[in-house]
Amino acid sequence: MHSTHLATALEAARAAAEVVRHYYRSNLAVTIKADKSPVTEADVETEKTIRGIIAARFPDHGFYGEETGSSALDAEYLWLVDPIDGTKAFVREYPMFSTQIALMHRGRLVVGVSSAPEYGEVAYGEAGVGAWLGDRPIRVSEVDVVEAAALSTGNLKTLATGPRWPAFGRLVGRLGRIRGYGDFLHYHLLASGRIDAVVESDVNILDVAACAVIVEAAGGRFTDLEGQPLTLASTSVLATNGRLHEPVLEAIRK
Repeated sequence: MHSTHLATALEAARAAAEVVRHYYRSNLAVTIKADKSPVTEADVETEKTIRGIIAARFPDHGFYGEETGSSALDAEYLWLVDPIDGTKAFVREYPMFSTQIALMHRGRLVVGVSSAPEYGEVAYGEAGVGAWLGDRPIRVSEVDVVEAAALSTGNLKTLATGPRWPAFGRLVGRLGRIRGYGDFLHYHLLASGRIDAVVESDVNILDVAACAVIVEAAGGRFTDLEGQPLTLASTSVLATNGRLHEPVLEAIRK
């Protein structure tokens, strides 16, 4: 039996999926925002749908959305929502996009739902309870040696132009396998034990908050590249199965 918070997040994700499917492959007009990222009517309507469901259940909760803005950011409970994480993929009609819904309680992420309707996966988790992929409970891997690990990368622009790039290159040379699954997918793979670590250096908290809950609820660890817990201002990620966190963090720091 899921908590009321997780049940609401799942209900909102299902409703969001219906909106997304309605607009997908419909030749939508694209607007470029001030940060040079694209937005469509589908992004806005999907977030409004999610926000309406959450507000009806929890009118005193805060809301931080990608498209419709924020309210009550200092509330005890704060919902973090990216209605279509991967709008570029959505517009170009390939299925590597998702809806991300997370709940933060007094600064700690406690509920996360990552729904990729066209890819066909929904992952979700609750702190201290567990994580699931569809109806199946999931758990991170037990790999504990860097040389046996599979690591996936997302956007690495900041890392590539910074002082840690040579150290990261040396780490890559030690790994068992490196891939770039990106977006929601590598977090689903990590939480379900199919890869062992993820590195990203250019993210927004709305992109990763839900996945952070899922990975940690599955037994993993999720920090920024400094090894610090996520906050609303976080822009980088080191996510692992837990066993590999300190070895990978140390390798990147050298």
